[in-house]
Amino acid sequence: MTTLVVVKKAGQVAIAADSLVTFGDTMLPHRFESNSKIFKVETAQGTSYIGMAGTVAHFPALRKAMAALPKEELLLGSRDEVYDTFLRLHPVLKDLFFLQTKEDDNDPYESSQFTTVIANATGIYGLYSYREIFEFKEFWGIGSGRSFALGAMHACWDKAKTAREVAIAGLNAGCEFDKNSAGPVEVFTLKLKAAK
Repeated sequence: MTTLVVVKKAGQVAIAADSLVTFGDTMLPHRFESNSKIFKVETAQGTSYIGMAGTVAHFPALRKAMAALPKEELLLGSRDEVYDTFLRLHPVLKDLFFLQTKEDDNDPYESSQFTTVIANATGIYGLYSYREIFEFKEFWGIGSGRSFALGAMHACWDKAKTAREVAIAGLNAGCEFDKNSAGPVEVFTLKLKAAK
């Protein structure tokens, strides 16, 4: 469980996450483990930050699967590129990391089992279990604290000057009201490329 947000505003993109890990009713706070829910990926296009919600087992598997792809195949600069990259990653996750792909008897596709957000100089993206890809225009949140984060980001959007400011408002709300989210928070920002 987590609160994780991505924001695009004023020529900047931001991604932010809380740092609490839970095991049922037991908490593993940042004091006892670093609990970073965001990792950095260097592609041929530049830096991307990836954040995930879900089981902690996904984090090393996705990091290592992405590192195994040749840089020219690790493209995250558009909605289609994100889709193509995660389509290439799916068999790697299954074959090398033993990903269980079934969620339901009525699954329309094999599931990747995770919810991910991506922030880079081209924008902010979301990826869901069946490789549904979204390119968000302003902001989005995932994890158990997302509703609180979305409300806070919506409320501060017009007054905030930067993507970072909006992201921090979302994370603060998630950490305040979601029992499965807690600080400290991590925030990364990048300059948005000018649209062509």
